[in-house]
Formats: sequence, structure tokens, C-alpha cells
Amino acid sequence: MIGSGAAPRRQRKIREQCGSCPDRFSRDKRQVVVEDSDTTEEESSTDEEERWKDVARAAEIPAEYYNIQKLVKYIKAGNQTATIVSLCCLQDYDLRTQINQFAIQDIGGLDVLVNILECNDTKCCLGALSVLSDITLNIDIRKTIVDLDGIPLIVDILSSSMKDLKTMAAETLSNVSKVRLARKYVRSCGGISKLVDLLDIKMSILQTPRDQLSVEEIECLNMARAGARALWTLADSKHNMEQMRKSGIVPLMANLLKSVHIDVVIPIMGTVQKCSSEPKFQLAITTEGMIADIVNHLKSECIDLKVEGSSALYKCAFDATTRDLVREAGGLEPLVAIIKDKTIRDNKPLLRGATGAIWMCAMTDENVKELDEMNVIHHLVALLADECDEVLTNVTGALSECVRFQDNRVAVHNSGGLPAMVALLNSSHPPLLENLAKAIKECAEDPDSMRVLEKLDAVRLVWSLLKNTSPRVQANAAYAICPCVKNATDSAELVRSLVGAMELVVGLLKSKEIMVLSAVCAAIATIALDQTNLAILTDLRVIYKLADLVNTTDDMLRMNLAAAVAACACFGNNTEELGRLRTVTPIVTYMTSENPLVHRTTAMALEKLSMDPQNCITMHQSGVVPFLLECIGSTNKELQLAAAGCLRNIRELALRAEEYMLKIDDD
Repeated sequence: MIGSGAAPRRQRKIREQCGSCPDRFSRDKRQVVVEDSDTTEEESSTDEEERWKDVARAAEIPAEYYNIQKLVKYIKAGNQTATIVSLCCLQDYDLRTQINQFAIQDIGGLDVLVNILECNDTKCCLGALSVLSDITLNIDIRKTIVDLDGIPLIVDILSSSMKDLKTMAAETLSNVSKVRLARKYVRSCGGISKLVDLLDIKMSILQTPRDQLSVEEIECLNMARAGARALWTLADSKHNMEQMRKSGIVPLMANLLKSVHIDVVIPIMGTVQKCSSEPKFQLAITTEGMIADIVNHLKSECIDLKVEGSSALYKCAFDATTRDLVREAGGLEPLVAIIKDKTIRDNKPLLRGATGAIWMCAMTDENVKELDEMNVIHHLVALLADECDEVLTNVTGALSECVRFQDNRVAVHNSGGLPAMVALLNSSHPPLLENLAKAIKECAEDPDSMRVLEKLDAVRLVWSLLKNTSPRVQANAAYAICPCVKNATDSAELVRSLVGAMELVVGLLKSKEIMVLSAVCAAIATIALDQTNLAILTDLRVIYKLADLVNTTDDMLRMNLAAAVAACACFGNNTEELGRLRTVTPIVTYMTSENPLVHRTTAMALEKLSMDPQNCITMHQSGVVPFLLECIGSTNKELQLAAAGCLRNIRELALRAEEYMLKIDDD
């Protein structure tokens, strides 16, 4: 406390009047009421929460510890001048070390420093904030500041006309807001809009080197940097991100990204990176033209800037327009340069961001062509030896997009990528397994690659992924089975050699996930091409399980389910049984879909089902003929043939019926 002879304040109680600062308590401390809850935020603010208590209190206490405590006593008992001098002396010590931080905390100095923030004396407030900005690096002290209701006081200072005061207040908030509750308090006190206002700085200042700026302009620049750092921390909350957007942060972020001052760009790039996880921000980042600036900063020598920039592109590039903008801005080259650089292999955040951005960008065909020119397959395959699951997930995701093209399948084969991918199938990380299955599915389309996969026993490993608890892993594994079975040397024997393989596939038809059901139907359609395998599937009552799914409205499931029905219907009395199970009419309704791929497999299923006379009658009564006539005019040969075959069967039945009726009339 600043007044002479005043006692330390009791937490959350009204204190005595300060003699040296008459207006010390002229303002009542604002009560913070938090009506909402950040249920979307993580419970722990930072990773250091688990480590902060392991300090060396038990070690030998240095003399600095006692000197700092003496200064805190002077602040408590001294007059205004003594307070200012003591605060200045405190800053001569390294307050970033834990033992010095605890020296202040142990003697009740935090309570005193928070009290000073209510003082009208700007020098005292500035000194207190300078100390707080250093000692709040400690997680325990951050929590104490929150408990002492320090957040509203710091937020109030953001309304000051003094630039240095606002700068130190924002710096302090950037540390304290690493506590989850503090982030909520800042938002509730209206601090976010005030911090956003700090970012409003002239473009001339942003684009002029620091050594050419005036003192006042440097103060503005420092204030913007502090505001950006605070918002970077606050962006850990989705509620805060939305409040930032409503406060107009997007155009200000776009301006700051054009700055030549790296210390300003890093925190604002970090804020952009965090906010880019939200769809509204992704659109705003694209429309405000930030992609080109982000790409430009990827060429910087600053590693932190590269980390945040590549991570931002990773999040934003889900959108096709953004992927095109990255390519047009020349962003693919610096991303590939990052993964080529062996010196940054230990920097997992940077590697994760760069590989993730390449993965997203590779979803566009034009980007893949440009990446091919940079020999990206070779560099991605080299990263398959990385030990980080998240990096491997991104690498295999990028490979799965690249190998959609035959040239890249050959490149993966020649680069030795197949053994590395197969070895990773033993991983337990679901996103990695999901991408691996997708990549192997594409590679299995290449005959030479399929031979390698067979030698590596990849089919068995992929099949075992059907046991994974992740629906996406199951679905991608089932899709991967299709080309593996289709292109294997002896596919029929391969399937039968896997113990319990077909039982596992049929069992997944009970899944509640549409994506899994669709993928499994596609796998069944491929497996059933062999008559022996089809006999086994029939014994496993596959047609009854397929019949349970026919009333679906999902086009992808309709397409693969119709293909499975077409493959299974031609064995034994399956055609008649499927008719008895009332599958014909629902399948006829698939022809109303707007997806031509659904029409193709539906026509194939109807052709097989029309082998049974009763099914032909049901189809005719369901009004299938106009749809089949339309399909005959299609450019797809398979669809034409299947539709024509079905119409032929229906017509033959009608002719036989007509001949029978004429014979009865003659008799």
C-alpha cells in the first residue's frame, strides 16, 4: 500500500484511506459477474500448470530474496515518493526468476501491487504494472492476481490516455490471461474491445523501420504489440474469438500483417492462427486478402513466424478458394522448403504446420501438379520416419492426396514409401491410420505397387483396421480393401486365407455410421465377384443384412448398397429371397436420385433382381420403366447395358404372360 502506516489489505475487503494518494479509493472496485461459461475451453490454461510448483524453495535462499522483501515493506509503509522509488528498485532485480517472484508473494506483495492499480498516480500504477508484467510469468501468481480481483483494475487502465500505461496493462493481461478464468473476466469486463482498439495504428508506422520512428510513434508501436500479445493469449477461448470478430479485429489484423516489425507480426500472426480454426474467421481471412501476407512471412528467417504462418494456412486451406490463393501467392514453394530443411526436423510445431498446409493444398489438382515439380513425394516419404504422430498424420494425408495421380503412385513406389507406410499400419493413432488406409487404397490401384503391398502383407494389416474403434478408420480401411482385393494376384484365395475376414466385414453391416456401412457395402461388392467368396457371404446371411439397409436416403450408401445387392443377387436363390424381403421397391426409388453414379449401380442391381419374374412385376408396378428408358440414353455404357438388360427381362416376362393369356383364350 502506498499510504504511510497503512496495513496490507484483506482480500476482497475495503481498505483504509491512503494518506499520500487522497483519491486512492475514490472508485469502488467493480464486481465481476460472469454469466456465461467457457465450456469450449480447456480446463488447464497452459502446460506449465503441472510444473510450476516444482521450485527450489528448499534450496539456499539468496540475499536478493530478503532485499526484495525489504523493498515491498517500504512500498507498504512508505509515502508516495518512497513507493515510486521502491518500485523502480524492484525492477533492478530479475523478477523473471521464481525465487524473486516468491519473495514478493511470500510477504504479501501481490496484494499491495493490486492495491496500487487503484491509485490515481500514474507513476505508481506504471511501476506496479511493470513489476506485475514480469512476475505474472509464474502460474501461481497469475491465479492469485485473478483471486485478488486484479483483472477489472487492469482492464480499467486500458481506458487511460497514457500510452505507456495501456502498454504495460496489455502486457500484464497477456500473461495473466493464460488462466482460463482470467480470460472470462477480461471478456466480461469489456477488455477485448479495448485491446482491439490498441491495434488501430497508422500504416506509415507499421511500414517504417523502428530506428526511423519518433518517440511517440514507437510508443504507439509498442502499444499495438502489447495488445496483439494479449489478444493472442485471449484467443484460446472461442467466446473471446467471437467477441474479437465483433469488435472489428479482422481489418486490423490484415493491416498489422503488412508490418515490417517482426515483434508486432509474430503475436498478430499467432492470433490469426488461433482464430483461423473458426469458419467465420477463415472466410474473413480470405476476403481481407491476408493469405498473400501470410505466405510472404513464410519466407522470413524468423522461425516463430513460420510456425504461426504455416499453422494458419493449415487451418484455412480447408476451403478450395484459399488453396487457390496460396498457390497464386507462391505459397507452395516455401512450404516445401520447410519440409526439405533437415535442420528444423526437431521443431515439431513448424513441421506439423508445414506438412498440414501441404496436405490441405494437395486437395486441389492444380496444386498437386505444382508440388510434383518440386519433387514433394520424395520429401514427404523421407518424413515417414518421423516419430511425431501428428506430423505423420499430415504427411500421410498429403501423400493420400498426391497419389490420386498415377505418376505419384510410381514415385512413392520408387522412393521406397510403401514399406514405410505399411510399417505405420501398426500405429494406434486413429487419424494416422485413417490417412494411411486412404493412401494405400490409391497405391493399390497401381499393379506394381500392389505386388509390393502383397509381399509386405499389407492386405492383412489393412483388414485388421476394420476392428479399430474409429468409424473413419473402419470406413477408409473398407474402401482400401476394394482395390487390394480387385488387383491382388489371387484375390479370391487371398480373402479366404485371412481367418475371420468375411465375418468381420459382414459384422460391420450392423454399424450405426453411414460412412462405415457405405464402405463395407463397397467391399462386399468387390469380394462377392468370386463365386466361392459369394457362397461364404451368403452363408453368413449377408443379403438379410443388406435388406435391412435399403430404406436409406444417403446417396453414397445407396450407390454402394446397390452394387453389393447386384453382386450378391446372382447366387442361388438370393434373387428370389431379396424380392421376398421387399427390397425391390425401395431400390427402384434410388432412380430418383440426382447422382448418376447411383443410377449406374441401381440399374445393375435391378437387372440382377429382374431375373425373378415376381421382382419384374414389382418393378413394373413401382414405375421403374420410365427411369430405365431415360438411362438407356446415358453416355455411361455400364448404365446403358444394365438398364437395357432390366427392360429386356421385364419385356420378356410381359411377352410370356401375353402368350399364356392367348393360349388360354385359344383353349
